[in-house]
Amino acid sequence: MRERSHLARGIIKTVLPTIDLIALDLDGTLLDLNDGISPANRQAIAAALAAGVRVVLVTGRGTDAAARIVRELHLNLPAICAHGALTKDFLSGKTLGHIPVPLVHAVPMIHYAEKNQLNVAVYIEEKFHRLQGAQLYMEDMRGPHWCEVGSLIDVLTSAPTFLRFLGRDSVDAMRGAFSDVPLHFKYEVFGEWEECAVTSTDATKERALQRLCADLQIPSHAVLAIGDSRNDVPMMNWAGIGVAMANALPDVREAVGRVTASCAEDGVARAIERYVLDPQQRSEKSA
Repeated sequence: MRERSHLARGIIKTVLPTIDLIALDLDGTLLDLNDGISPANRQAIAAALAAGVRVVLVTGRGTDAAARIVRELHLNLPAICAHGALTKDFLSGKTLGHIPVPLVHAVPMIHYAEKNQLNVAVYIEEKFHRLQGAQLYMEDMRGPHWCEVGSLIDVLTSAPTFLRFLGRDSVDAMRGAFSDVPLHFKYEVFGEWEECAVTSTDATKERALQRLCADLQIPSHAVLAIGDSRNDVPMMNWAGIGVAMANALPDVREAVGRVTASCAEDGVARAIERYVLDPQQRSEKSA
């Protein structure tokens, strides 16, 4: 069951499904512009948990931010990290799923990046590695989960979780050289800055969420998924209720249909209140 529609006096009423699990993206969704979680978002999540609804983080970030937020919000589910390539239970410390980039593809890409002085980061063993002297695009890149190394090839002792090409020049060069490689390329644009995360083709937010929900025996129609990026769209469309943030790109909002307020205006809280907590709003009407 996804939605049921009833026709009465020329008005179509769509009865929405009951939600058992909320899937939340982080950047541009749960997190505000200062990388924080608003009081309203915290209160809505706490109310959902108190009502027996489960909450899972689904992020393109590594494990450090997800681990912190899981503990802050007292979540009891594994988090989906690295664009779906890594699922980890932070309560037990166990990695439940890991779908890395095969070395047969990762090694040539890193060789090419080093030879052509591209700005690239390798995420392996839950840490980002960058070349010494590489340009820093975000303050986060100075954090303890980033390491500077003399050679990224030396780091590739096992298959990396994912690669990040940073900056327009590096993204364009990588796209021109490797666009036909059987990997998943996740392009993001933030104002004047671009990046591309490269994962295995099997590593997506949607597929990781599907696997977690199957383990929990939660059907897709009982899932509320909220996000803002293009790589969130398949996850939001798979869920019984998908909601895009107002700050999402126009094509993302159009692809999903439902839109909540922006990440600066408690959009997550408003969506949870409307689709999970308020029984008076568990239907939508259209003429």
